[in-house]
Amino acid sequence: MQASQGRSAGLGLALLSAFAFGGSGVAAKPLIEAGLDPLHVVWLRVAGAALVMLPVAWRHRDLLRRKPALLAGFGLLAVAGVQAFYFASLSRIPVGVALLIEYLAPALVLGWVRFVQRRPVTRAAAVGVVLAVGGLACVVEVWAGLTIDVLGLLFALAAACCQVGYFVLSDQGSAGEDAPDPLGVIAYGLLVGAVVLTVVARPWGMEWSLLTGNADMGGTAVPAALLLGWIVLIATVVAYVTGVVSVRRLSPQVAGVVACLEAVIATVLAWVLLREHLSAPQIIGGVVVLVGAFIAQSSAPKAPSGPVAGGVAAAGGADVEPGPSGAGQVEGDLPAGRTAR
Repeated sequence: MQASQGRSAGLGLALLSAFAFGGSGVAAKPLIEAGLDPLHVVWLRVAGAALVMLPVAWRHRDLLRRKPALLAGFGLLAVAGVQAFYFASLSRIPVGVALLIEYLAPALVLGWVRFVQRRPVTRAAAVGVVLAVGGLACVVEVWAGLTIDVLGLLFALAAACCQVGYFVLSDQGSAGEDAPDPLGVIAYGLLVGAVVLTVVARPWGMEWSLLTGNADMGGTAVPAALLLGWIVLIATVVAYVTGVVSVRRLSPQVAGVVACLEAVIATVLAWVLLREHLSAPQIIGGVVVLVGAFIAQSSAPKAPSGPVAGGVAAAGGADVEPGPSGAGQVEGDLPAGRTAR
């Protein structure tokens, strides 16, 4: 009974995390369209979240000595890289399209495992990758000569590549008895990301006055400060914390499957709040991308004689927990979690 209640609570937290992450683009795009540079929005988000997470960072200050490379990689890729490129893509392409393109990350991770690390992957995972790539072709409408802004598409793909870097780091640094507390990794990742983005974004040149005015959200004037508060507190701090706790209460595979809803939530919110309408082929393509991600993530590793990569999460996080069998992940099975969107 207690286990069932814990699983239900974990599922609720995973859904809350998916909703929180999915709403980040919808809140950020009006700020960008109001005149804020995408990098400045990213800096505000990361710096604000890092400030909120400072007590957590202090509690886990031993990580600076134990895992400096992991913290630096997490900050550079999963925080600064993913968010900078994702928000840059939002300034040029629809929210739903940008997020769906990021769902190529599972395919890219499996490509890394298969062709760089030269380890086999399960057939179901490979099918999921093929479906995800085919769905993406529909999302960008390749038959129409790539009608979507090419630079925006490249920014979204760059975000997916940064996400891959996070998965590789997690696979190397989040297992074993010396595994760091994921909340500590998140806190220091935000701090590292804030420092890096301060140098890149140069916030001292930002138009701060824009934050005291309103931003247009689908024809409705919304205080810019309210949108920023949502991005920092809900779409970053709450999203990360609930995501990590959900992975602990569920298996990584189940939490990763629930994370697939993030793209659906983002697309629906953009449709309702920003009046961003996708064509029928793009909607169908988005569904195919999600189905592919679902298959790739939920495919359990075969009982192999060697390492196999079978399940890959579509969104980044910093936790690795035992699978449903309680025996832990098979070597090569990549961890579920969240990206910093």
